[in-house]
Amino acid sequence: MTTLGPALKLAAFALVTTLCVATLAITISGARFTAAVVYHALFTDASGLREGDEVRIAGVQVGRVETVTLAGTQAEVALSVRRTTALPRAVVAAIRWRNLMGDRYLTLSTGPGGPGLLPPGARITATRPALDVTALFNGFRPLLNAIRPQDVNRLSWQIVQVLQGEGGTVEALLGHIASLTGTLADRDAVIGRVITNLAAVLGEIAGREHDYDRLLSDLRALIGGLADDREAIGDSLATLDRLTAVTGDLLGKARPDLRASVRHAGGLLKALDARSALVEDTLKRAPGRLGQLVRVTSYGSWFNFYLCSLTVRSGGVRTPKIVNGSPRCH
Repeated sequence: MTTLGPALKLAAFALVTTLCVATLAITISGARFTAAVVYHALFTDASGLREGDEVRIAGVQVGRVETVTLAGTQAEVALSVRRTTALPRAVVAAIRWRNLMGDRYLTLSTGPGGPGLLPPGARITATRPALDVTALFNGFRPLLNAIRPQDVNRLSWQIVQVLQGEGGTVEALLGHIASLTGTLADRDAVIGRVITNLAAVLGEIAGREHDYDRLLSDLRALIGGLADDREAIGDSLATLDRLTAVTGDLLGKARPDLRASVRHAGGLLKALDARSALVEDTLKRAPGRLGQLVRVTSYGSWFNFYLCSLTVRSGGVRTPKIVNGSPRCH
């Protein structure tokens, strides 16, 4: 009898421990012992939603998320719901925040629509992604930068709950904001200087409104032109390295001659300056002479001459002028 008592105690302890561990394992793994029905839903954004996350109706867990996969440009979520839970045909699936650590859950509610039940395996067409907390808190950044992290966390969670339509009240949210604005009031001197400086900057910008408008218009035209020529720009960048190398090699070889040319350029400029009148007269006559030269060389890299008239003079005797009557001589 003495031996049997400790053995029974040990067996009872082992049984209770086993039951506790099994219960904990079932809770963590989300295992179910009831039949479930799988539905599908398409979301524009399912960030943060993972396999095993809860599916709730009116705050009560009725299932879990099975898979989250990519379907084209959207996220397809497969969710299982207890077979005893009937979903209306007008059901709405929404992703909501469970906490500020980034955990999500899926909530099902009844939206506007006709009567009837959703058949098993059907797709839920009315969906809503999670609240974009990043965009929301970016708007509160000046406020959040000036308060303590603990207050930021309380205010952030209150805002998320109110905007999701669950937990908290607008009155409680306003109470938190009032407390935080009291903290900001203690720093009114710093905030006043910031506002004064900002007003000066905005006044300067407002005084140059037309300049900024023109700048933005020109910048938009420039970016549009670069976008249209992006293929040509890409091709030119591909050969830029080779061009740089060839140019560097050319300048390296031509450097001695360039140095000598620069050294003698001073003497040339002095000579031209001494004959500035002749240089000026030559430049004035150059356009007409160059035009005649272009006509002479218009057929190729050679000179073309046509005999339009001829006079022979020998001593004091001059022959009559012989004139070519072809059109090219007129």
